[in-house]
Amino acid sequence: MSTPATAAVPAPSRGFSASDLAIVGVVIVWGTNYTVVKEAMETLPPLAFMSLRFTLAALAMGALLLAVEGWKPLPRPVFLKLMGLGLVGNTLYQLCFILGLANTSVANSGMLTAVTPVLVATLGAVLGVERLTRPLVMGLALGVAGMLMVLGGRGASQHGASLLGDGLILGASLCWALYTVGIRSMGPEVSALRITAICMLTGAPGVVLAGVPELLRLEPAHLTAGAWAGVVYSALVPLVLAYFIWGRTVQKVGSSRAGLYNTGIPVVAALTAWGVRGERPSWMQVLGAGLVLSGVLLSRRR
Repeated sequence: MSTPATAAVPAPSRGFSASDLAIVGVVIVWGTNYTVVKEAMETLPPLAFMSLRFTLAALAMGALLLAVEGWKPLPRPVFLKLMGLGLVGNTLYQLCFILGLANTSVANSGMLTAVTPVLVATLGAVLGVERLTRPLVMGLALGVAGMLMVLGGRGASQHGASLLGDGLILGASLCWALYTVGIRSMGPEVSALRITAICMLTGAPGVVLAGVPELLRLEPAHLTAGAWAGVVYSALVPLVLAYFIWGRTVQKVGSSRAGLYNTGIPVVAALTAWGVRGERPSWMQVLGAGLVLSGVLLSRRR
């Protein structure tokens, strides 16, 4: 997963601090969430899971916004922009992510989403948000090469990994990159929490409606306690609590340093999938993931 919007602040802390420790915790939460979601979808249909999860998360995020900042009306153009970003960064993203994860392995999903920071930097350069530099071009080349190795290294041990699932995960990465670039243009007058909450609330209707047919066919008596626990956990911890912590702490350490921590998410995802689900990646995929992460680090050089 990528990050919500944050306002830039001058002179972030340079030493390892409690804020860095909090961000490491967020990375662990987001990395392990792939396995939590995959395990829950073993007994709960993907779209039904997505609908229940996002309904709970949107309500909790809205309540958090009211408790922390209260309701403040936004100018119409700002609200419409956030609505559009909510459709891309939540509705489309969630559909691609959940359906992609349902049709591929956790390890593949984590490794493929590692290319997101490179996509963000590339889109930012194309749209004029960032400057196109040599490290960015080299990072993109490494990222693409690594992504192809991850796709080509799929083996029999990948637990249902498919080209369709991999393609949907890449689509989710593209949606999140567009969302991230879009929120970078928001002014400091709109807080990170408000941006995240409004985008989540405006993106929620499409996510919820997409899962209605599966919800109507759902027989709650046949679902395990683990599936329900997965819904509650994945809604409240990765989508609400982790976003809130990230938005508060990244301002203290700086967005560049926080972005480097983000490269640990696919590593945590792959290791968790290996330990819990036995999804052992091939050496070709490990090498490909290494190229992707190297590309991300290189693209962030100035």
